[in-house]
Amino acid sequence: MNTRKPGTVLVVGATGSVGRHVVAEAVRQGYITRALVRDASRAGRLDAGAQKVTGELTRVETLADAVADIDAVIFTQGSSYGDAAAAEAVDYGAVKNVLLALGGRRVRIALMTAIGVTRRGSTHDWKRRSERLVRASGNAYTIVRPGWFDYQDDDQLEITLLQGDTRHAGSPADGVIARHQIARVLVDSLASDASDHLTFELVAGHGPAQESLKPVFQALDKDPAGSLDGVRDRPNMPADAEP
Repeated sequence: MNTRKPGTVLVVGATGSVGRHVVAEAVRQGYITRALVRDASRAGRLDAGAQKVTGELTRVETLADAVADIDAVIFTQGSSYGDAAAAEAVDYGAVKNVLLALGGRRVRIALMTAIGVTRRGSTHDWKRRSERLVRASGNAYTIVRPGWFDYQDDDQLEITLLQGDTRHAGSPADGVIARHQIARVLVDSLASDASDHLTFELVAGHGPAQESLKPVFQALDKDPAGSLDGVRDRPNMPADAEP
């Protein structure tokens, strides 16, 4: 069973390397697609079928037009690895600010973080904190932790979902996935009951692409009700020790 398909989708991080694919995929699937851009002059490479709205994801007061009447939001923004201040402001801050701008209004959320996000002691901690915000928000959500972008072989087309975040090599050995595949998973998740309250790592397996991702979503375990962490995540981030 599928949920009612959202009408208007906001893409945060729309001009990034994954965000551009998400915008195109959302337009292709028939969504009213709104791309948040910091500078309208940078929006020329986005799909012509998308609406462009200017705003600064680190400043909540600029996001009113972006979130007006949206039904869903896909987060694909990302900071430079190793820059703690940017990670807090972008990886975490964008999620916080969009939720604040929504003012408690419920929307469907798809959040992209990263494989290995539960390994402590790096700027990925801020991505994990953004996951916690989403889980605590009361919204329907899907949290996607993709592997390394575009390192896959030509025959690695099968969408493969993992849970527990156990791969911490810090290299493509953790798993690989194409940007367009990430976009498909994020957009497909918006209209699926099976993907609600799921957290998973996303990699590509050898084999053909699935026609439908519904059975792939259905094979996973949902996050426990009320939990700040993904199902089977290691309990290595005590809430009472967090900033």
